[in-house]
Formats: sequence, C-alpha cells, structure tokens
Amino acid sequence: MNEPETRRSFQEQIAEIRSEVVTLAVKTGEQIGAATQALLDADLDLVDEIFAVRRSIEADGRHLEQRVYQLFALQQPMASDLRAMIAVLRIVHEIELTAGLMRNVARATRRLYPRELPPRIRGLIERMGQQASDQMRVAIDAFIDTDEGKAAALPDMDDAMDDLQKELFRAIFSGFTTGTVDEAQLQMAVQLAFVGRDYERTADHAVMIGQWVAFMVTGLLPGEDEDVTGSGL
Repeated sequence: MNEPETRRSFQEQIAEIRSEVVTLAVKTGEQIGAATQALLDADLDLVDEIFAVRRSIEADGRHLEQRVYQLFALQQPMASDLRAMIAVLRIVHEIELTAGLMRNVARATRRLYPRELPPRIRGLIERMGQQASDQMRVAIDAFIDTDEGKAAALPDMDDAMDDLQKELFRAIFSGFTTGTVDEAQLQMAVQLAFVGRDYERTADHAVMIGQWVAFMVTGLLPGEDEDVTGSGL
C-alpha cells in the first residue's frame, strides 16, 4: 500500500503545481492589461504597482521551479508526468518573460511622461494589449484543459498581432514624412517601437506556452512537428 499512497501524494503535488502555474499565469495576464492602461493613461502610480507585481511573479516562479526540481529528485515520474513537469518548467519561464515585457511597457510610460499619445497610436496600443491578453487567456485555458486544439489556435492568433505591430510601425514612422522631427518626437518614436516589440514578443510567449501544452499531450518538442512536415521539401 505504500507505493500507491506515495503515487497518490505525487499526483496531488503535480495537481498543486499545475494550479499554482495557472495562478501565476493569470496574474501575469492581468499585468498585460495593467501595463496597457498605465501607458494609455500615463499612470505612474500604476507603473509602481506593476514593478512590484513583477517582482512577486519572479519570486513565485522560482518557488515553482524549485518544487518541480524537488519532485525530479525524489520521485520516479511516469512518461506523462515527466512531460507535464518539463512543460511546467518551460511554461513558468515563458510567464516570467512575459511579466518582464510588461515591466518594459510600464517603464516606457515613465520615459514618455507627460507627453500624450496621438489618437491613432493610442488605438493601436489598446488593440495590441487586448490581443496579447486574449492570447494569454487562450494559452492558460489550453494548459488548464490540456487541450491541444486550443493550443493550436495560438499561431493563427499571433498573425493578428504581427499585423498590428506592422500597423503601429507605419503609424509611428508616418510622422517622419511630414515636417521636421525634433528630439522629443524621435524619443517617442523609439519608445513606441520598443513597446510594439514588447507586445509582439508577449504574444510569441503565449504561442510557446501552447506548444508546451501540445508537448504534454503528444511528446513532440516544440519545432519537431515542423521539422517532420518540412523534411520532404
């Protein structure tokens, strides 16, 4: 009876870790909305909150990683459990990187303050923030349900983010074709270009979470299926 009891305890620990990953991912998803709002509203108090939450996400991520490593050291996971543990480590990494990108967006709020964003730029940033939030939500749902189908939808969603980033770049640099560009305009253009990249990379991390969810189901590492389908070209 000892071995089944040990196995039950192991499965409980895996379930707890998965639950904590979801909590961490949800908190990070909220950071996307907060960073977008801070940038649009030039809200420096909210920027400070985002920085504080980013530090807590980093600490919680380290704690989760330590728990998984401890399970590796003390248990003998079956293949499906092993895939889940590896996926958790990689997904936590993607979550931490996403939180870091939203910290960058918040930092841009400080650097642009107190200048107002042009209406077209505001609209695009709002749409990019919403797109990034939507992709993170789908990635979280895919992880919760171990749903390969939801994970497979993320690359197509990512195309929409790529289009938004291109549109943002066009909006940013359209200002350089009319009149003289001063130092303040140049600084704003640079910061907004970085912000666009941050949102695009955030969407990429959601796609990667989906790929690690697919790995949990299929055992194929991210990129392996592309290698197989492309081998005949």
